[in-house]
Amino acid sequence: MDRWLIAGLGNPRPEDVGNRHNVGFMVVDELAARAGARFKAHRAGAVVVEGRVAGVPAVLAKPLSFMNLSGGPCKALADFYKVEPARVIVVHDELDVPYGALRAKSGGGDNGHNGLKSITKSLGTRDYLRVRFGIGRPPGRMDPAAFVLRDFGTAERKDLPFLVDRAADVVESLLTKGLEATQNAFHAGDLKLSGPPR
Repeated sequence: MDRWLIAGLGNPRPEDVGNRHNVGFMVVDELAARAGARFKAHRAGAVVVEGRVAGVPAVLAKPLSFMNLSGGPCKALADFYKVEPARVIVVHDELDVPYGALRAKSGGGDNGHNGLKSITKSLGTRDYLRVRFGIGRPPGRMDPAAFVLRDFGTAERKDLPFLVDRAADVVESLLTKGLEATQNAFHAGDLKLSGPPR
């Protein structure tokens, strides 16, 4: 069976760990925990786990370049493991999806997301799978670039472990059931969160 590449996007510094921009890292960390595996350094400029995800051969990856340069490591890993773009899944934060909602899609634009922009350029195609983890729009006039680099708020953090777990379920569903079945299962009812209305 052909292998998949699942890349979670984020920034590698310790102070970035809880940022909204780092939810991709959080989701692949959850998938690695489910597999009982630890990340190891790879010469492509990433840390990886090789093994199975939901019984399917896969490589989990966290690029160690900064977000805006995610494409280089992703392309190098895809080449190293001989993974076609159609079998690449990128997990990332998404401003245009409300917090608590998850979206799976294939192809499309980058919506101003510099990590996706870099990956599309490096792979030479938009036709890879994405798991879009909704973080919502910034409050008031806050700059979106500042918003994504802030940690989740107190109310959001109550739901975050559940959402990360559910996003990992979305990835597993893509591997085992495909895109359409995953969209039908996970897009139908967005979560009712415990925090106040936003």
